[in-house]
Amino acid sequence: MLGAKSKGYRVERKIRIFFEKKNWRVVRAGGSFGDVDLVCLKDGRVILLQVKSSRKKELYYYGHEGEKLEGFPFFIVVDFGYGKIRVTKPKKIIKEDDGISLEEFLNDF
Repeated sequence: MLGAKSKGYRVERKIRIFFEKKNWRVVRAGGSFGDVDLVCLKDGRVILLQVKSSRKKELYYYGHEGEKLEGFPFFIVVDFGYGKIRVTKPKKIIKEDDGISLEEFLNDF
């Protein structure tokens, strides 16, 4: 069984690869005990991401609740497993059908 740090790093890496395939430059916020796990940059745009994973149908989020952080768009990315990755604005309870798929998010941004 993976430890929480290993699992978190694996999910962050998966999300980073999705963004890089769409020509985003992605920087991992080392240590990641803060609000931001990944900083994504493309064509003068910056997106800040908090990456989470859950095997349950909902995740309780206890972090930054604003739609922006330091003036940049801030999103929560949750990997619910089995290819179900959702992107949403921050809120206390994130359900597996909240927000939009990662593919849709990347196509819209």
